[in-house]
Amino acid sequence: MIDKTILIEDLVDRVPGIVAYLIDQGLPCIVCGQPIWGTLEEMARDKGRSDQEIERLVNDINSTLLHKVDS
Repeated sequence: MIDKTILIEDLVDRVPGIVAYLIDQGLPCIVCGQPIWGTLEEMARDKGRSDQEIERLVNDINSTLLHKVDS
């Protein structure tokens, strides 16, 4: 299970395809050439996301992307 305190580099290691998903969500992390070395929450806040939007992002990752990895 992923939570908002996961480090971006750990998230990228754990969930294949997460970089493309984050880009689709307006949260580029690695591909932009300036890697982010913080948490998912920090990155989302830096991009102006609210608590509710961060919670939805985490839920989406757990219910959709992480489910595909664990299947």
